[in-house]
Amino acid sequence: MKTGFIGLGAMGIPMAYHLHKRGYLVAVWNRTASKAATFAEETANLHASELSELCDMCQVIILCVSRDEDVRNLINDMLPHLQPQTIVIDTSTTNPDTAQDIGFQLNQHNVDFLDAPVTGGVEGAKKGVLAMMVGGDAAVLQRATPVLQSFTSRIEHMGTHGKGQAAKAVNQLMAAGINQAVTQALAFAELLQLPLDKTIEIVSSGAAGNWFLDHRGLTMTQGSFAPGFRVALHHKDLKICQQIARTLGVELSIADATGDEYQQLMDMGYGDEDISALYRLKKREFGLD
Repeated sequence: MKTGFIGLGAMGIPMAYHLHKRGYLVAVWNRTASKAATFAEETANLHASELSELCDMCQVIILCVSRDEDVRNLINDMLPHLQPQTIVIDTSTTNPDTAQDIGFQLNQHNVDFLDAPVTGGVEGAKKGVLAMMVGGDAAVLQRATPVLQSFTSRIEHMGTHGKGQAAKAVNQLMAAGINQAVTQALAFAELLQLPLDKTIEIVSSGAAGNWFLDHRGLTMTQGSFAPGFRVALHHKDLKICQQIARTLGVELSIADATGDEYQQLMDMGYGDEDISALYRLKKREFGLD
């Protein structure tokens, strides 16, 4: 299936490369045109100068952008040019309501839609092993699965439009809790004057082991916070969790606390660092920094 890709950021570029390697990719578009031009030159794909050009060529169009309004704007710009039976797949993280609205909007024009956010970080994107949670029609997902398998290791159908994004909200809330636990525990280990490399190694091998500790433990304790997942983006995602919670009449203490601390980091100029930068605040709480 001829596939177009929109959004060549930290996650999007490796996802698009995997599509290219599998022979699906035919065109790319990016708001910063120079990124798309460079990618197209390196891979001999088309840099679509206009969204209409990409829509005319592609049976599948994959989006990977940052915010709800970005997704809505792209859909509105593409809508007059989308061919019937095109499958639009949004791998961004948005509010489930946004996915429901877009699914209805596109279906009215005989265009199929899947909300299909991913998890696994930049590392997973580079390795082509992202996990994907999908909302939408199961038959549409079946048609799109060979394309999506280019950069995923697991695809799970979660239900109707919006359910993929609802599952991603659960993922992002859980990631916040893990970040809280790991950063505080390692700051506590530093306060106890333990050898941090050995502490990380032994804890990782037991019941408290987890992906975040394995991939971020050593770097954070060495003061390195190169982004795999930026503070500002996770802060945005936790705002989505809070919005959902308010509509349900419940509170999410983990989202509230982590969101407040991310705001502190952003105010300090660390919004573009990896979320493991929360370690900075945990060390400060213990008088270590």
